[in-house]
Amino acid sequence: MASPERELPVALNLPKDEMPLDERQRKYLAVCDEKLGFVPNVLMAYSWHSAKFAAFTAMYNDVMLGESGLSKLEREMIAVAVSSANHCYYCLTAHGAAVRQLSGDPALGEQMVMNYRAARLEPRQRAMLDFAWKLTKEPEAIDEPDREALRQAGWNDRDIWDIAATAAFFNMSNRMSAATDMRPNEEYHAQAR
Repeated sequence: MASPERELPVALNLPKDEMPLDERQRKYLAVCDEKLGFVPNVLMAYSWHSAKFAAFTAMYNDVMLGESGLSKLEREMIAVAVSSANHCYYCLTAHGAAVRQLSGDPALGEQMVMNYRAARLEPRQRAMLDFAWKLTKEPEAIDEPDREALRQAGWNDRDIWDIAATAAFFNMSNRMSAATDMRPNEEYHAQAR
């Protein structure tokens, strides 16, 4: 299993012993390694500080795995659309692989990475991604007509919250990735092709 003691996958020299991971957090990494065959570098990047690791994983688990009207695939699609808007190499690689895997369609993963508008999506998903894109590129321009467009496409207000939370989380994650020069695991490049 990859150990949190290994070199961090970021361009910062962080004090790995400042706040070490606790037993539960180390087990979390072991489960990732067991299920995926590797520990995602984003988790390794946060492993230098148990409180930051806990905050990141709690938010990720809620946004991506929590109860929602959005499917896991739709949440991954938002991650890719936001990351495409931000040109985030880490998240485009990791979440593009997830879209390929969850959809069973390698072309969809590539379309999402390049330009979600090229994908033949149902109107409901297109509205979701249009909103996430605008929230990423022009957050100050979001207004009631944008929320109403989601309602007209079949999303309820709880869903709109989840779309916004997913987009917001990946905007934060993209910025941390860019700031630290975080690199995706090599394994992502070959997944679900």
